[in-house]
Amino acid sequence: MPITGISAPLSRRTVLAAAGATAATAATGLAAAPAARAAPAAPTLPNGTSRDKVLVVGMDGLRYDRIDAAKAPALKSLMANGTYGRSLLYANPMAGTLSGPGWSTISTGVWPDKHGVKDNTFAGRDYGRYPGFLARLNQVRPGLSLFAAVDWPELDTYGTVTPGADAKLVYANDYAVNDLAITEITEDVLRNQNPDVLFVYFGETDEIGHTYGAASPRYTDAIDVQDGYLGRLLAAIRARPAHADERWTVIVATDHGHTDAGGHGGSTIEERRTFVLAQGPGIAAGARPIDTRLVDVAATVFQQLGIVPDPAWGLDGKPIQDRSTDPFDTLYPTLSGRVDETGIPAGILGFTHTAPSGWSVINNAMGTGGTTEWRGWSFATDEFWCRAQRDQSRELNVRARGVFAVADSDEWADKSFSGTYDSTLVTPAHGVSGATAVRLDFTTLYRQEGGQTAQVLVSFNGGTPTPVKSYTADVVSQPQSLTVAVPAGASSVSFRFRYTGSDNWYWTIDGVKISTS
Repeated sequence: MPITGISAPLSRRTVLAAAGATAATAATGLAAAPAARAAPAAPTLPNGTSRDKVLVVGMDGLRYDRIDAAKAPALKSLMANGTYGRSLLYANPMAGTLSGPGWSTISTGVWPDKHGVKDNTFAGRDYGRYPGFLARLNQVRPGLSLFAAVDWPELDTYGTVTPGADAKLVYANDYAVNDLAITEITEDVLRNQNPDVLFVYFGETDEIGHTYGAASPRYTDAIDVQDGYLGRLLAAIRARPAHADERWTVIVATDHGHTDAGGHGGSTIEERRTFVLAQGPGIAAGARPIDTRLVDVAATVFQQLGIVPDPAWGLDGKPIQDRSTDPFDTLYPTLSGRVDETGIPAGILGFTHTAPSGWSVINNAMGTGGTTEWRGWSFATDEFWCRAQRDQSRELNVRARGVFAVADSDEWADKSFSGTYDSTLVTPAHGVSGATAVRLDFTTLYRQEGGQTAQVLVSFNGGTPTPVKSYTADVVSQPQSLTVAVPAGASSVSFRFRYTGSDNWYWTIDGVKISTS
């Protein structure tokens, strides 16, 4: 298929479109789906400047639990030799499990409450404040050679992925044809030019998921086809003449999952499944971190290029190789399955009442009975807690990672009980000798109703706890920071999180850090 270059506003940038595009697509530089084509020509990129190089491959609608059913040798090799983190997406009202918000989250490294994309209209997008990682790289390291190739044109039309690329390939969404064309062009670029960072998008898994369902053999076949394309790109990297002197990182991610019957946009676990898979320098082989989130793609790109993000960027992600130091995550090997909950499959291990070392839970004012899993502060995973009850905004707990603490009077009251929910989570004592102030940082999701209360209290030297913060309105998965003056003579401090209620809502706590100044 012959390729035509189209001038972009900036002279370094090239848009490629297939010859024979209709008048409507020619105006935007999008390719009409070709019926038959020869091997396409590749664009000419500026010569790269970095030994550290990154290939990001996006596979739309690829449900990670279906990879095991496919052959997928390239993906499975990356899993064996890289770090593979799986997690769940948000759901409405934060955003639907749709491609617009999903790819916006991957590209920008922030959640939908920042980048503003809630659905496939892309209304409310704020890429000016939160640009995609290619646009950010072009700003902070303009000498890099950047390439993007997509065949869902909305990723270009709305500025989600392609801004900042020195050359971009944008096809209309005939995935069966254009995924292959993207592979061939990118393969050529990798073998014969010197790019630094590439983003490549494949859409066929999503298309087949919609048509045949994620439980169908056609879906696993589509995974194998895309895996073959990925394998070709990996082979092209290995064939580079300078490969021995380069440090390549390969990242693979998806934007959302699919139901067994096909489709996404809702709040089921299957629609919310996402993963980030990375192999490269400093990334552990065979690691399966429990605290990975979809926002970590952009942060991993920056890390591998030696770029330290400016705090003003407001990134929500962290590099995939950063290991969790959260004490709640140490509980993961001890988590149990359901006791009273009936909506959670028996094989899902996801809760415990045993606090981490040094922490404690005070339940001496707690009512009796109720649902065992949620009697007092519990420690749980996203999947376990969300399966307890969908569509009550538990899916919005996006800034918690791995295992988190949860007080849930709503779920506790689903079984016969007496009294009220009254439980207090207590941190270990932290030394404050010589300090003038102590700071408490954590992330929280809080949903307010009726007469429930949520308080943070402080205690110095084991004295009477004093309230320093009360919640009286919803807080949707936000970082919190409290600073308290240290009284003269104090040598230690501990903080308490006390929640009371009676068939009300819930409060989650994660990422607790105590520091002094």
